[in-house]
Amino acid sequence: MSSQTLTFKPVNFSQASFKKAPIVSLQGMPVLLFNQQHLTLLEALEQKKVKIFSECRSGFCGQCKTKVKSGSVTYIKEPLVELEADECLPCCCIPDGDIDLALSAEGAEVVVRVATPQPTITPGVNSEVVSANTQVQD
Repeated sequence: MSSQTLTFKPVNFSQASFKKAPIVSLQGMPVLLFNQQHLTLLEALEQKKVKIFSECRSGFCGQCKTKVKSGSVTYIKEPLVELEADECLPCCCIPDGDIDLALSAEGAEVVVRVATPQPTITPGVNSEVVSANTQVQD
């Protein structure tokens, strides 16, 4: 039997690869988490049924031009359309972090987080946790 030695090169993970997923909000309402499955901000918005007009999908026409209320973006492709400092083209950019866009959330599939009720413990009352399979004695 021959022995083989396996060697592994250390992987240089940058901290950027472990950043939290940016929250994309519309008019202050959180709508989605931007993640690695999304190639562009436009694609992420479309997956959530956000109404946004687009045509070229590559930064040429400017039809998807959107006001950025807060946050910033990085362009995958340099847009050919002139933009103001507070505008972006979702078809060719990704958010740098949390971002709030001046788009309507009407009709969008907004994820609503429901708070999980916390158990309350009253002082002086037996606060022992009982599972469903535990027999309770009177």
